[in-house]
Amino acid sequence: MANEKKPNAISRYFRETIGELRKVNWPTRREAFQLTAIVIVVMVVMGVYLSIVDGLGAALIKLAISAS
Repeated sequence: MANEKKPNAISRYFRETIGELRKVNWPTRREAFQLTAIVIVVMVVMGVYLSIVDGLGAALIKLAISAS
């Protein structure tokens, strides 16, 4: 029993990782493209929205400073 080898931690890690990756339900090329397009559209919309809110906030601060 003293001569029993422990499994190498690194090899066990890679073996378990490969096993988990085989269980993943990977998207098709079309699904990946559609999801990427959705993310890009949401990023652009949020960028425009945040730009407008930032501009309005800056204008309100400028108005408040000039009114004092």
